[in-house]
This record gives sequence, structure tokens and C-alpha cells, in this order.
Amino acid sequence: MKNMCIVILLLLSVSTVSVKSFGQDESPILEGPYFGQKTPGLIPEVFAPGIVSINGRNEGGIAFSPGLDEIYFGANNSDLETHIYFSRLEGDKWTPIKKADFTNGKIDEEIHPFVSLDGKRIYFTAISSDLSYNKIWYVNRLKNSWSSAIELESPVNDDQVFYPNQSANGDLYYFNLSKRRTYYASNNKNVFSKIEPVEVEFGVHAFISASQDYLVLNARNREDENRSDNDIYVSFKRKNGTWTKPINLGSEVNSNYNDKTPSISPDGKYLFFGRDEEDGEANIYWVSTKVIENLRLKL
Repeated sequence: MKNMCIVILLLLSVSTVSVKSFGQDESPILEGPYFGQKTPGLIPEVFAPGIVSINGRNEGGIAFSPGLDEIYFGANNSDLETHIYFSRLEGDKWTPIKKADFTNGKIDEEIHPFVSLDGKRIYFTAISSDLSYNKIWYVNRLKNSWSSAIELESPVNDDQVFYPNQSANGDLYYFNLSKRRTYYASNNKNVFSKIEPVEVEFGVHAFISASQDYLVLNARNREDENRSDNDIYVSFKRKNGTWTKPINLGSEVNSNYNDKTPSISPDGKYLFFGRDEEDGEANIYWVSTKVIENLRLKL
């Protein structure tokens, strides 16, 4: 089934760029960080068209290792189930994209990968195809591979949850589907026993910056009551620890279709997100985080 979006407003993104698409066994030779793609400025561009962002399928939820030498992203397969795919930079070339299958088939689908900023773990959401099970799992880095997948033992997983991501100090942020709000759990040597709500006014798919000074998230457009699509917003953390009302990133970043599942690259330079367009599918876009800093200057 198609569930790059799982419940309540949670769609993913798409583009109609006409490019050649490459299968897993015919990936082009790619060199350099970010798959050797030309980096974007203040206008979003499709990320790795025909390689990662392929017409006719949904992609979304992208993550990079701290050294930018690994990429993980979610995409649906021919059965319309969503799985995580990956590639590594070996020497100066990226390996062909392959399916990760962290749970080894124990759970129907895997989405929302996030590589911890120390590079030692990948967190992700494991879901059942009927959406009755949405929990956070992780794998630990071994010498040349990843461990077997482990369901996170924490009060975090007492409810239906998804979209895990972390700050530099390891505090875990996620969205609680049962309570329909964002929470975080303080990191105590990879133990997450204390959970608290994030007092941001609205939004889903919240992603924390490394220094926890801002969150990016998506929500139904609040500026035009005639629109029902999702836009990307940013909420800045004030000196007193409270959060600003989420600010729309504006028409130069958002479209008239659903823009969602935002994330920030480990180097802090780029905002990645999904976008829906006319054919109902989804591709991954990226844009410079200067669009966020420009809004901060207006506060």
C-alpha cells in the first residue's frame, strides 16, 4: 500500500521532471558529496533526479551520515510498500542503491531513517501495512555493517509514534500519532526514559536542528483558508526556552502542493523535504538553509 504518509495530513512529495531513471543495477557513476549533485541556492531543486527522485514512485524521509558518505531514504516498491534504500561513498564513487531491510522482513515496512550525529546509530520507523503498528527502531553501527534491528525500549514507544530525529547531544524528537503532537526524550547514554511535549503551536514531522535552536515541520497552510495543502514552517527557540509560532518559509520554498517531511543535512547547510505535484507521486527536494536564517533575521 502507499503510505509514505501514514495518517493525519501526512503525505509525501513528488516532481514531474523528465529525466532518465536508473535501476539498482545500472546506477550511473557518481562522485563527491550529495551524490555529486550541484548544490541549490534559495530556490528548491529536485535532489538527484532519476537516481534518488524517480518519477512514478514516492520518495521521502532522507538522511545522511555525519561524514556525508552514506545516504538513506524511503521509497515505495512495485507493491507500493515503503522501504529504506541506501548507498555508500566508497573511495570517490557511490555504490548502487540497494534496499536496507533492517528488520529482515519482521515488520512490513520501514520509513523515516535518521543517522545519529555521532554516526553510531540509525533510527527509523517500522510500520505494519495496515498502520496498526508504528514504532521507533534502531540499528547500531558495526565495523563494516549494521546490527540486527532493535525496537527502542522506552516510554517513547508506549504510543503509536514516528519520525525520529536527534540533536547533536542525542536528545530524541519524534511525533506521537496517538496524541497528535511532537515530543522529545532527553538522552542519557542512549536511554530515553523521560519524555516531554515540545510546546510548538502546530505541525507534524518536526525535525530538530543540531543545536536545538530551531525546528522545521510541516502543517496545512495557515495563511490562506482556501488552501488545504501542507507547507514547510520553522519555529525558533527563544532564549527563555519557548518556541515561536511556526513561520511559513514562503512561496519561494513552498508550492501549491503538499510540501512535507523536512530534514536538515548533518552539516546544517541544506533543508530536504518532499513535494507532491499533479501526478500524486513524490520526489525529494533540497534548498539552502539560508532560507531559514533569512527568516531568523526578521524576528
